[in-house]
Amino acid sequence: MLLIRRFGLGRCFESGRTRLDGVAWRYWPAQSCCGPVVIGGSPPLAAPHHHLDGSGRARRARHPQFGFFLSDFVSLGVPQQFSAALAERGITSPTPIQQATLPDSLAGRDVLGRGRTGSGKTYAFLLPMVARLTEGRGRRAPKQPRALILAPTRELASQIEESLKPLAAAGRLQSLTIFGGVNQNPQVRSLAKGVDVLVACPGRLLDLMGQGAVDLSAVEITILDEADHMADMGFLPMVKRILDKVPSRGQRMLFSATLDGDINVLVKRYLHKPVIHEADSAESPVSTMDHHLIELSAGEKNGVIAGLAAAPGKTIFFTRTKHGAKKLAKVLINKGIPAVDLHGNLAQNARTRNMEAFHSGRVSTLVATDIAARGIHVDDVDLVVHADPPAEHKAYLHRSGRTARAGKAGTVLTLVTHDQRGEVRGLMRAAKIKPTVSGADAASLETLVPGERTYVSADEAMTISYPNRPAQTGQQSGGGARKPRNGGQRRPEQNPRGRSDSRRRGPRGGSSGAASSGSTKGAAGFSQGAGRRRTGVR
Repeated sequence: MLLIRRFGLGRCFESGRTRLDGVAWRYWPAQSCCGPVVIGGSPPLAAPHHHLDGSGRARRARHPQFGFFLSDFVSLGVPQQFSAALAERGITSPTPIQQATLPDSLAGRDVLGRGRTGSGKTYAFLLPMVARLTEGRGRRAPKQPRALILAPTRELASQIEESLKPLAAAGRLQSLTIFGGVNQNPQVRSLAKGVDVLVACPGRLLDLMGQGAVDLSAVEITILDEADHMADMGFLPMVKRILDKVPSRGQRMLFSATLDGDINVLVKRYLHKPVIHEADSAESPVSTMDHHLIELSAGEKNGVIAGLAAAPGKTIFFTRTKHGAKKLAKVLINKGIPAVDLHGNLAQNARTRNMEAFHSGRVSTLVATDIAARGIHVDDVDLVVHADPPAEHKAYLHRSGRTARAGKAGTVLTLVTHDQRGEVRGLMRAAKIKPTVSGADAASLETLVPGERTYVSADEAMTISYPNRPAQTGQQSGGGARKPRNGGQRRPEQNPRGRSDSRRRGPRGGSSGAASSGSTKGAAGFSQGAGRRRTGVR
């Protein structure tokens, strides 16, 4: 069978375009290859030609006149409307993990898919899910989703929802994503109306289950994405409580970068004779990824980081701590480099805003922690920099997996101070990586990350990073400086009896006005603490 695009009302097309203007896809008999195919009075389409590679297997057919590829997803059993939805996004060839799992998952079997980050696991479970939901007899009901996808982080859940949107639209399915850190009322109202697909983080889902806002008794398909990350974050007890409420007769798919002891427990308990597929083991390095160590002193670190961040292309810096991510983003902004941070201390709206700034390209530098590494799915990340080496090799591989995705090339740099050399050597051995060691001089950095370095003023960098906030250098990267009342003067904090702090008496009866001026260390600390507690003044 041939997959042909049917033209729209205008019945026009432009020769040489890789995508034809039209409204639908349809099948045509393979015999049509023997002669021209005429669709709705349009000019005849020359027949596609199929070629064999050296192994005798058919390569993907390219239309000789218009240059577009016929979808390989259809040959794996994916319904035409979903193949068309992917083609609209420029996705026409399945990845190895998709090729391996789709025949079994489309047939309704339980599947255990193992593959490294960036291998295409998301569509490997989304495609069979939407295909089986549209073909099934189930109907949407209030509070009862038909499919459940569990994800460990808010960022990953949002990315899954984004990938799901075109497929859900093609199948006329309703989806909802729920996670903590935001008001639950809109989520409860959407669940009450009924959804086909529920994408959820375990914590918020359990909360809503306890409130009676969601009932999992009608779930036909259950998917666990990044199961190993859930184990690392301590979510497995919650996951088990959720899976115990899902009907055992439904299909279950588990996708993980690794298969450790805790994950194996889930597999044995909740999957029924799963078919195991593995493509590109997470324990092996990516062939299109270059790894380098940059040895430097602690004093050189910020300068080197700024030089790397100012280079062209999207760059992600990883730190070990939330405070470190926040501080580094602030340092870069003060050096004239637009940057945003991503870590657990940010409110959900701030995390969404910062990821959108990076995803859209408005800001090309992101500073993140390990906890956020799995939730970052951004195309065309050119460079990953381990500003702080991770604690163990799995974190290194997951961090590094933000670049060189879907077969593209990428560069990974690890900044190593003199006292970290032994630790990083062991890390690389465990990750089976043989990095190239480079110096921190300008010539070496230019060779590793070529391109003109671009800087702006600190105020402009802040405006680009946070366009809705005042351009004030030195403010925290995760939020803007609040505008004080009274002509810019802070109001003194009120004590429990209504008196302001500036009128309190010291231990010897004297005024404690010295505390306001910060003349002593303890007084200064008290004044700062009062400022942090002052939540009513904006």
